[in-house]
Amino acid sequence: MTRVDLAAVACSIARTVDVLGDAWSWLIVRDLTIGLGRFEDLRKDLGISKQILTDRLANLQQHGIIERTEYQSRPPRHEYSLTDRGRALMPILVSLTQWGDTWMSPDGPPMIFTHHACGRPGLALACFGCGEPVTAGDIDLHPGPGGRTGPGTALIAQAFGGNGPAPGG
Repeated sequence: MTRVDLAAVACSIARTVDVLGDAWSWLIVRDLTIGLGRFEDLRKDLGISKQILTDRLANLQQHGIIERTEYQSRPPRHEYSLTDRGRALMPILVSLTQWGDTWMSPDGPPMIFTHHACGRPGLALACFGCGEPVTAGDIDLHPGPGGRTGPGTALIAQAFGGNGPAPGG
């Protein structure tokens, strides 16, 4: 079986999963979000091998999600931080956490997100237009300008009547 190149699929989800499709990448983003940025700190916190951590950091850096800054020259040591592109993953991280808190944490949430300005727990996905909270039942999908029929989107295009491009993901 040949793996489909997800970067070439006309779907934003597929393209994102192509870059962030493994657990280590998300856990690295989580750790960087809470302020762990040094290689050795990441390795110790995650219990990950040096080679896997090196590979994941290189991938995240290659895709502009993190940046590397030298904090010591002898021996060379680097610290990693999220770029604007990486910080834009925060709503996804919150959503993953909330899903895990609800469905995978019988003893309660291991960590609680609060809004910095008001201190209240519980963040929500909201509509850009009206500000109302959004759930899965509140969302409609429509073909987008970047969509096209092909591997990974053939049946999605049919769901939209086959007349327009497939949605962007």
